[in-house]
Amino acid sequence: MSSRSGVFMLLILLFFQICSVSAFTYESDTAALETLKSEWKTLSRSWKGSDPCGTKFSNSWVGIECTNDRVVSISLGNLNLEGKLPQEILTLVELQTLDLTANPKLTGPLPENIGNLKKLQFLNLMGCNFSGQIPASIGSLLELTSLSLNLNQFSGTIPASLGRLSKLIWFDISDNQIEGELPVSTTSSPGLDMLLATNHFHFGNNKLWGVIPEKLFNSSMSLLHLLFDGNQFTGKIPDSLGLVKNLTVLRLDRNRLRGDIPSSLNNLTNLQELYLANNRFTGTLPNLTSLTGLYTLDVSNNLLTVAPVPSWISSLHSLSTLRMEGIQLEGPVPASLFSPSLLEIVYLKRNLINETLDIGANYSKQLNFVDLRNNDITGYKQAANDKIQVMLADNQVCKDPANRHNDYCNILQPNSSYSTLRTNCSRPCGSEQELNQECHCMYPLKGVFTLRSPSFSSFYNKTYFRTLQESIAAHFKEKNYPVASVEIKNITENPTDYHLQIDLLIFPSKQDSFNQTGMDSVISVFSMQLYKPPSRFGPYVFNAHPYKTFYGSSKSSNMGIIIGASVGAAILLLLSTVAGIYALRQKKRAERAYNKMNPFGKWDIGKSKIDAPRLVGAKAFTFEEMSKYTDRFSQANDVGGGGYGQVYKGKLPSGQLIAIKRAQQGSMQGGLEFKTEIELLSRVHHKNVVKLLGFCFDQSEQMLVYEYIPNGSLRDSLSGENGIKLDWTARLKIALGSGKGLAYLHELADPPIIHRDVKSNNILLDENLTAKVADFGLSKLVGDPEKAHVTTQVKGTMGYLDPEYYMTNQLTEKSDVYGFGVVMLELLTGKSPIDRGSYVVKEVKKKMDKSRMMYDLQEMLDTTIIANSGNLKGFEKYVDVALRCVEAEGVNRPTMGEVVQDIESILRLAGLDPNADSAANSRTYEEASGDPYGNKDSF
Repeated sequence: MSSRSGVFMLLILLFFQICSVSAFTYESDTAALETLKSEWKTLSRSWKGSDPCGTKFSNSWVGIECTNDRVVSISLGNLNLEGKLPQEILTLVELQTLDLTANPKLTGPLPENIGNLKKLQFLNLMGCNFSGQIPASIGSLLELTSLSLNLNQFSGTIPASLGRLSKLIWFDISDNQIEGELPVSTTSSPGLDMLLATNHFHFGNNKLWGVIPEKLFNSSMSLLHLLFDGNQFTGKIPDSLGLVKNLTVLRLDRNRLRGDIPSSLNNLTNLQELYLANNRFTGTLPNLTSLTGLYTLDVSNNLLTVAPVPSWISSLHSLSTLRMEGIQLEGPVPASLFSPSLLEIVYLKRNLINETLDIGANYSKQLNFVDLRNNDITGYKQAANDKIQVMLADNQVCKDPANRHNDYCNILQPNSSYSTLRTNCSRPCGSEQELNQECHCMYPLKGVFTLRSPSFSSFYNKTYFRTLQESIAAHFKEKNYPVASVEIKNITENPTDYHLQIDLLIFPSKQDSFNQTGMDSVISVFSMQLYKPPSRFGPYVFNAHPYKTFYGSSKSSNMGIIIGASVGAAILLLLSTVAGIYALRQKKRAERAYNKMNPFGKWDIGKSKIDAPRLVGAKAFTFEEMSKYTDRFSQANDVGGGGYGQVYKGKLPSGQLIAIKRAQQGSMQGGLEFKTEIELLSRVHHKNVVKLLGFCFDQSEQMLVYEYIPNGSLRDSLSGENGIKLDWTARLKIALGSGKGLAYLHELADPPIIHRDVKSNNILLDENLTAKVADFGLSKLVGDPEKAHVTTQVKGTMGYLDPEYYMTNQLTEKSDVYGFGVVMLELLTGKSPIDRGSYVVKEVKKKMDKSRMMYDLQEMLDTTIIANSGNLKGFEKYVDVALRCVEAEGVNRPTMGEVVQDIESILRLAGLDPNADSAANSRTYEEASGDPYGNKDSF
């Protein structure tokens, strides 16, 4: 009798548990959260219990906050969520905060009607992988104060409807694929000029184009930070920008802006950061002496008129960083240039500066770095402070044999190593652990704290970073967060946009790891911009690394285990028959769903000895789809092959042409290459890197799906196989494009990538002869950019192999630089690097004579260059760059970023615009008959 009573009581408890969901939390809110729980599987580990909002008997679900039993906040930062944002979230009509920061496996478009969440104030989706158009309905979220969509894959244009967000303060869409013009208001439509309360326009690193509208700015705006860098804006800087008197940071660098730099910028008297580099400005640099609070001035790489070094620079008493590279400054450098009391670094590379460099006696006591490479300086009067690092390589003074061994004639890299972690602890820790200040092994939250426009120089004054560390720690302590300490591990500077990237470690208090609630609260501090750094650090973003310590772990009381086991047994007994029938009906559906979600579920690790690929957004195709798109892999669509397999041309339903690289059927041959290309190419996005559209791992097939590159490989063009004849300027632009692709892999990919097989067969040319780096089967990720990687087996292609790598097995990014140097020489000669026993590097070095015109290399040139080109402007400098790339020792080779800058300067010497998209406007070629890939394994 008691046994029956026990089962009955368990069933009553179960009934109460089920019914209590609607008894405590509003029913539609619970249903929406259950849908999220089903879509984002990881939540099943932390969303337990009957009531999402919590009661006096239970806690609320992790990341959920409620008011009057209605869900008002969802904060789930860095919880490894995977899937899409379902439509059911739109039923949470009381929601005020939606924060999904740092969940890179969240994909797909946002719900089109997300504007139905009328009470939303914070929409923070930074560091996810959402895509598609930004929904216009966001313009209906009239209570919105923070909109962070940065570091995603959004495309399309900025909806004009966002101009209705009158309460918006933080507006960040940087690091996406957004294009088109900036919308401004008309009589029938809103625009961004209506966002009078907004302090932050962060639009950098997108594809925005067109003229910056004069109407965009007005005197009523509250803008503090205007970040338009890394886009494709044209035209002039609008004079109306001078009306925004509160502006402290202005970044217009890396665009296509033209005309004079307007003197109206002098009206921005609060400005601290001014970046105008890498545009097409002409005329002279205006006198900007009204900008008395300016910390950073960067006008590098513009087409300014030849002029002396501006004397008014010395009146900018707050100036810390001065960058004026490549703007045709001439004459001597006045000693007064170095007198601003806060000045730390000066970059004047690639100008026409001459005479003797004398820093004088009244230089800033903060000065520590002066770069005057590639000028015509004839002498150097050293400063009394020998701690100042001066770089004068490629000047007349360094051609004197007596000076060649001086430090200022060598290229030295600044030291970026800095850490506040304990180094005197002998205790070893696990791979995910770090030692805290008490020498205890703990699991800190790690991430990259990026300063988008700091008001100080990068690595020289460590006081800045101690200040930042102490400031963040003080914030957590003051607000009683579960944080014991904050530490810095390393500092790097992005050479393209000068963002400072700081490896930040946040240690938990009272335990060795964060729980999900604690970690989410820490992430929210940064994603909600609750932490305000000292003014000199400028705008920031914190991108957390995955935190796996608590995944899969769950603690409960013994009583809970006993009750749960008893209830489970009762349910199993009561419903076994129904469950069996249901399981049979759902078996095939479940298998299909699993295969779709986990395309590598059948990857045979034992057979291949290789772990299954880890996906970062690549699309999985079925074998049936591949067969359909290639007309059943017809011979007409077979465009070549190689050791890996065959390459087929196909067409997607959208009409887009694709190239399908198909491995030998039924075999795991090339499994490592297959895995490597998926993992690497799915995470990189650059116009000079071949785009991976997806893959197929179905029915024992391995296929990689790329964008179709119609003109085959560079080697095909140089050999004449595809009928394309490349003139001098086309070759320069191909060198620049492929160099940019490699520089992106080395310096901007996260983590960086070493290609490991740079050669002309792996540089493809599209319809505009835009170069695209391809074939990543041998590539390696760089875990620590300060360390070389020892490989067990040297891989690559003879003729392009770095001799240092070949001898020592030490693989670095400089191995790619060597291969690229060989490709540069290949572009000159048209021959393969090893041709009839002759090695092109050796032959060029043996033949060249720097005292003669064109270094006496005319006989070695590809005849196509001579036949289809005029004056080979920049030829000697091109040869110099190529030979620097093939130096025997990696330390003597430039970085790919430096190579790109040199090739850009060569293009300017040749009268070309280095920012042009392709080599198409300078090519001379005849379309070849037949397949452009020939019989090469171009992919």
